[in-house]
Amino acid sequence: MAYAATAGGMTTAAPAAPGVLALQRALVWLVGASGAIVFIEPSPYEIVTLLATVAFFATGLRLKLVLMPLVLALVLLNVGYTISAIPLLDQSEVASWIATSWYMAVTVVFFAMVTSEDTAARLDMLRRGLVVGAMIASLSAIAGYFNLVPGGHDLLTLYERARGTFKDPNVLGAFLILPALFALQSVVSDKLGKAFRNVFAFGIMSLAILLAFSRAAWGGLILTSAFMLALMVLTSRTNAQRSRIIIMAIVAVVLGLALIAVLLSFDSVAEMFKQRASFDQSYDEGRFGRFGRHILGAEMALDLPFGIGPLQFHRFFPEDTHNSYLNAFMSGGWLSGVCYPALVFTTVVMGFRHIFVRVPWQRAYLAVFSAFVGTVGESFVIDTDHWRHFWMMLGAMWGMIAAAQAYKTNDAASA
Repeated sequence: MAYAATAGGMTTAAPAAPGVLALQRALVWLVGASGAIVFIEPSPYEIVTLLATVAFFATGLRLKLVLMPLVLALVLLNVGYTISAIPLLDQSEVASWIATSWYMAVTVVFFAMVTSEDTAARLDMLRRGLVVGAMIASLSAIAGYFNLVPGGHDLLTLYERARGTFKDPNVLGAFLILPALFALQSVVSDKLGKAFRNVFAFGIMSLAILLAFSRAAWGGLILTSAFMLALMVLTSRTNAQRSRIIIMAIVAVVLGLALIAVLLSFDSVAEMFKQRASFDQSYDEGRFGRFGRHILGAEMALDLPFGIGPLQFHRFFPEDTHNSYLNAFMSGGWLSGVCYPALVFTTVVMGFRHIFVRVPWQRAYLAVFSAFVGTVGESFVIDTDHWRHFWMMLGAMWGMIAAAQAYKTNDAASA
């Protein structure tokens, strides 16, 4: 109950016995930590999330009225996917895709309900779990890339890119951004001992992101870090806090550049870096390149109210959409195509409106919001619609916003 005592005099925890609260918080930690191990199907994350959902409902979990628009949007989104997939359900991969989409929707509602109560404590446990999971994934990726584990290179890398405990290096890099932001927050704002420990954590995660050789993850880490630090400066309560954030951010940039310089001294790293950093990738250019497919796919979407069904885009073009908003139109027709961006960008708009709300979990909110906005931008150039951590952040955003509204109401009532 210590968390409630530090929440500005407001008890944000659900009315439950201390033992039940401890169990719930432990489950949140476990869900966060298991999110980094997804190279097998079903993944530990899916099993743990299912068990946590059952446990939370058994011990008390409430669906607040403010979350009903989220539920409605998710249902309509998946109804569109399901209708478009009806002629294709004899294909096992399509049926699996639809089942996964519905499951992701359930996890969104779960995270929204969980983070809307006992918010500060549960977010702290989620943060801790994510950092632990990220360290496991990062160390695995680094060990695999540098052949530090006998026989681990083929398992932990793909196309000479680090992937760690993920199937895809791009997803590894994207997943690590939020835990890296949590570590960076500690570096620039916590006491020396804790900040020093998180310097190493942030460095290890950043190294894993670099070795994943994902351009989107590189840019995502840089841009979301800058965005989050700017928000932290703007929301800081004192000039001393602002000064420390700015100074430590400069130090972090210098150390990061030094790390990159050292790594580029290795010929294999330098060659892959040069190849991946190029903007003239063959799969991006031409009529049927990444961006050409976006245009052609958009033209098709206007003429297909029910889309073409999930996983069918590659039958018309050389590769997949690599654009989640276009994929929503192609996989679920106009219904999903409208609901998906409406849900995502409504969340972004609401998120901006709550940046300056003084709540006990404001620091965690800024990290999650920054990482979420980064993934929303990344969704224009890659398919993120089944990324587990994306849906987790979406649900957490709605839960934190619902909790912030309740907090403001209670605060005004007690004033």
